[in-house]
Amino acid sequence: MSNLLSYKNYNGTVEYSKEDGCLFGKVVGIKSLLSYEGESVRELEEDFRNVIDEYLEECSERNVEPEQPYKGSFNVRISPELHRNIAIYAIEHGKSLNAVVEEAIGKMVG
Repeated sequence: MSNLLSYKNYNGTVEYSKEDGCLFGKVVGIKSLLSYEGESVRELEEDFRNVIDEYLEECSERNVEPEQPYKGSFNVRISPELHRNIAIYAIEHGKSLNAVVEEAIGKMVG
C-alpha cells in the first residue's frame, strides 16, 4: 500500500503534523518545491491536484517546459565486486549492462 498521491504523472507525499492537526505533502521527483496541505484527505488531494495544475499552467504561461519526474535515467553506486559480477553476467547472457540492471529492477518491483 502506497502513501503517495498521483496526478498527471506527478507523485506527492502524505504526511501528518500533530502540532498543526493537518495533512501536508510535497511533490517528489522534481527539483521545484511544490507543497500542499489540507485538514482532511479530500482537502489534501484537492490541493495536490490544484498545485500540479497551477504549476503546469505557470510553465505554459512562461513558455517553459515543466519538469518531468522519473526520466528513466539515474546513477547508481555499487561495490566494485557487484559491478564486476553483473558485467560478467551481462556478457555471458549477451545483454547490455543497462538491460540486465533494468531486468533485475523489474523483477524486484515489477
